[in-house]
Amino acid sequence: MSDWFVHPNSLCESKAIGAGTRIWAFVHVLPAAVIGADCNICDHVFIENDVVVGDRVTVKCGVQLWDGVRLENDVFIGPNATFTNDIFPRSRKRPETFAKTLVRAGASIGANATILPGVTIGAGSMVAAGAVVTRSVPPNAVVAGNPAKITGYVDTPGHHAPIRQPASDAGKVHATSVRGVTLHDLHHVQDMRGNLSAGELGTDVPFQAKRYFMVYDVPSIEVRGEHAHLRCAQFLLAVRGSVRVVADDGRSREEFLLDRPTLGLYLPPLTWGIQYRYTRDAVLMVLASEHYDASDYVRDYDLFLKLARPAGIDCGKD
Repeated sequence: MSDWFVHPNSLCESKAIGAGTRIWAFVHVLPAAVIGADCNICDHVFIENDVVVGDRVTVKCGVQLWDGVRLENDVFIGPNATFTNDIFPRSRKRPETFAKTLVRAGASIGANATILPGVTIGAGSMVAAGAVVTRSVPPNAVVAGNPAKITGYVDTPGHHAPIRQPASDAGKVHATSVRGVTLHDLHHVQDMRGNLSAGELGTDVPFQAKRYFMVYDVPSIEVRGEHAHLRCAQFLLAVRGSVRVVADDGRSREEFLLDRPTLGLYLPPLTWGIQYRYTRDAVLMVLASEHYDASDYVRDYDLFLKLARPAGIDCGKD
């Protein structure tokens, strides 16, 4: 007797089904498919041979999982979401290999979304209902529209009302929910001849800068950053326009709106930083505590989590 449930009106040809999985009516699972434990495969789902489904995955009604689809643990697939695996399909002309589509752990795909071949849906991300995903989605991003664009990041206090401190707090440093990250209201002088903002390196900016760079002319759909540093600390200022910044320490994540040159954001080492939703006129200046070193960058989010989460890591100032 099997330790999974198969509805009598379904056709499950695979034996690689995990304990506790439920396969409901009018589902067809081909022989080579692999489905993990405690999954819920709802009515009218088709699962082809070269498909691997992890544990605790929910696949709602009307979904087809074609060859090359991989769903990691705790993924949610909404009703009638559509996967594709051939970017130039022709009747009776099969490619030598089908494109691989990977949905990472904990990601959710909304109803009627369309996922083009070969993309990766990042861990913990959210694809909105009806979105058309044409390129890979970063971890924890929220994407919507056709083509899908990043509209926010999950679990970020400040996403709907980004933190912005009042001008009267000039010179004040504000703690955040992200380890070591601080928001700085810089000194400023208003004058009829023009306004001035100033900060001292080593005090207002909590390190002696060895490098600076500026980011500008960013198309509004593009995302910058998406990395951490092993040793380098950074201080971010929007000297023109505005940009949203997500800071992530591996446990807490917060979003900030930098929209005036008197507001700075300090990111200590081992902080995953993302910048997005640049206005057309935005100019972001970044002060760095270290000279450029390609080996200082951590660009893989899974590796970042392994480095950032061990107890005892000091992510304070350089």
